[in-house]
Amino acid sequence: MRTRRGLCYPKGDDTCLIKQAMAKRWKQSPESNLIDALPDDLVTLILCKLSSSASSPTDFVNVLSTCRRLNGLGRDSMVLSKASSKMLYVGANRWSESSHRFLKLCADSGNVEACYTLGMIRFYCLQNRGNGAALMAKAAIASHAPALYSLALIQFNGSGGSKRDKDLRAGVALCARAAFLGHVDALRELGHCLQDGYGVKKNITRGRKFLVQANARELGSVLTWVGCDPPPASLLSDFGCNVPAPEPHPANRFLTEWFEARDAGPGSGLRLCSHTGCGRPETRRHEFRRCSVCGTVNYCSRACQALDWKIRHKAECIPVERWLQHGVADDQET
Repeated sequence: MRTRRGLCYPKGDDTCLIKQAMAKRWKQSPESNLIDALPDDLVTLILCKLSSSASSPTDFVNVLSTCRRLNGLGRDSMVLSKASSKMLYVGANRWSESSHRFLKLCADSGNVEACYTLGMIRFYCLQNRGNGAALMAKAAIASHAPALYSLALIQFNGSGGSKRDKDLRAGVALCARAAFLGHVDALRELGHCLQDGYGVKKNITRGRKFLVQANARELGSVLTWVGCDPPPASLLSDFGCNVPAPEPHPANRFLTEWFEARDAGPGSGLRLCSHTGCGRPETRRHEFRRCSVCGTVNYCSRACQALDWKIRHKAECIPVERWLQHGVADDQET
């Protein structure tokens, strides 16, 4: 195989010949470094491994800033297509046009995580509904479970449109596909849909079975957290057990940070999903469901409601009548 400078790999598996060739080139040009002796395809594979395993964008950018050659190869479509969700994550407070262009470059390279993340940002934050939904659909076609689940919630809520734009059957179909791929929230949402007959024929037994499967998968996905110090916040879903809370997807973290920094939900009369790991806002007034007991919290889905109930709301939920009574009693005491 020919390298970028016209040299060829030595035949066979004799690593000594490789070392001798690299040492010879080093003597001929001592001002260069050993990276220059590596062929482009090998450096590209190394950068692919780095982009797929980097824990933050900084880990990747620091390598690209080392020299012009790494900077050029780091923009290769193969490298960008392998980037992980953590490598693509940019905090909402550091969002800029350059980070937008980088995510778009990764999405154009076929990176499904970039398609989903940028789709969520454009749909909910930048209010570019059509383009955002199209990017999420691109990721969903590649069997990206979070993208399928997000599109299902858009269909359930009629997000970006009116109540008439709801398509419950399409939402159930997308949710079922995401559940088949192992998405726990989608499996839980599908179980509640079957229990309630929401967009699908009512089947309480089968719905209960899906809820049990969701709890089992949730427990299995967080067993690696056992022994953490300090342990993460605990939750379980529908049957009273406590397991550590899963880490939110970087796209959901971005939404949460974006609307907390701008206070866009309450200020515009729109509400955010009360589940802390979600971050989805309403796209029209009264889009989300309120808690039927206290009416002070709202959720984009039944899955978010079930999770938030176990994490937080179970201890805080007070009927409105009791809340009013407490308020009257406080006024009388003062």
